[in-house]
Amino acid sequence: MNRKPIFDAVRKLLDRPFTQPEVDALDEAIDLATSALPATTAPEPTAPEPASVPDASGRTLGAAGAKLIKKWEGCERHRADGKFDAYPDPGSADGKPWTIGWGSTGPDIRKGTVWTQAQCDERFDEDMKSYVGQVAHFIGDTPTTQNQFDALVSFQYNTGAIASSTLGKLHKQGKFEDAQREFAKWIFNNHKPMAGLKARRADEAKLYGTP
Repeated sequence: MNRKPIFDAVRKLLDRPFTQPEVDALDEAIDLATSALPATTAPEPTAPEPASVPDASGRTLGAAGAKLIKKWEGCERHRADGKFDAYPDPGSADGKPWTIGWGSTGPDIRKGTVWTQAQCDERFDEDMKSYVGQVAHFIGDTPTTQNQFDALVSFQYNTGAIASSTLGKLHKQGKFEDAQREFAKWIFNNHKPMAGLKARRADEAKLYGTP
């Protein structure tokens, strides 16, 4: 299942980034509620130069990571008046979660939501602070290059599964080549492989492996 809307909704209620114990607890609760779906059935779901998005740990999302995320999220759906409409998830059976801008989801985004470009960009930066924090807390002091970190943030933004995935666990163990191969397993939405996810995972894996 797609954990991202759940994490987005809870983060919105908390009005702050998650701590790692909170990420772990929420992951465990989702696993229990969904009978612990295996990681290999991951769901589904150019830009101006992005500003650096810092986390309390000192970690930031680099330009390469922001560019990759924006490439695959797009800024949809553009209206004739320059604003953007919310749209249903094209890969899910019920159309949820409703999404807008650079892949933003949450309880405030539903059918009929309309944002300006500035709102899309501001929400992206806000969301990235949370996802940067989640990945930074998860990896802790594991030696991690900027490109590895950026790829992991993109993966977390799309799946919300960094803490529960074999990919994340292998990275923490320093088994980087094994972790890189795990990206290719996360190409499913509703148990169906998606061409877009396959291409996105390939981009993430390439960035992850770039010195």
